[in-house]
Amino acid sequence: MSKITRRGLVAASMTVLAAPTLLRAQDDNFSRNNISSFSNQQREDHFERLDIVSIVADTRSRALHWWSADGTDYRVYPTSVPRTDELTKRGYTEIVRKKVGPSWTPTASQMERYPDWKPIPPGPENPLGTHAMYLGWPAYIIHGTHDTRKIGRRSSDGCIGLYNEMIAELFAITPIGAQVRLI
Repeated sequence: MSKITRRGLVAASMTVLAAPTLLRAQDDNFSRNNISSFSNQQREDHFERLDIVSIVADTRSRALHWWSADGTDYRVYPTSVPRTDELTKRGYTEIVRKKVGPSWTPTASQMERYPDWKPIPPGPENPLGTHAMYLGWPAYIIHGTHDTRKIGRRSSDGCIGLYNEMIAELFAITPIGAQVRLI
């Protein structure tokens, strides 16, 4: 039998009093800096064609949803997303190319902002991580990252980033031609 102490009673009271504040904090922007809400998605809500691999990258919940062509396998991965809505392209596209050990080259807009940036070959300094799946839009990629602090955050210049282990898994099960929607 546990003994109720004054200290325990005070701690329990503080927890009860703080609960509404903690719940309210879930709704403010500050608390969303590094979380994913992982809301379930139904691919039927996004795609007319359901006989091919399907991906929904949800920038709000910072999660990537993947369905197999026959719909029997559904996976969810935490992601990094673009820093601002202006950097975010939304809509339908597809995987057009895949690369193990991608090299990174700054985009024209990045070169305007950071003229000293240089291309980075494959390796631990490369912001594309170990694998990259290129979308039908120029300069938009689903890729890995060596900087694991970025996952769950608004941290990219437009791409969707995953942990290297997870992009390797996704890379292996996603064919070129997979349909993709960014929301």
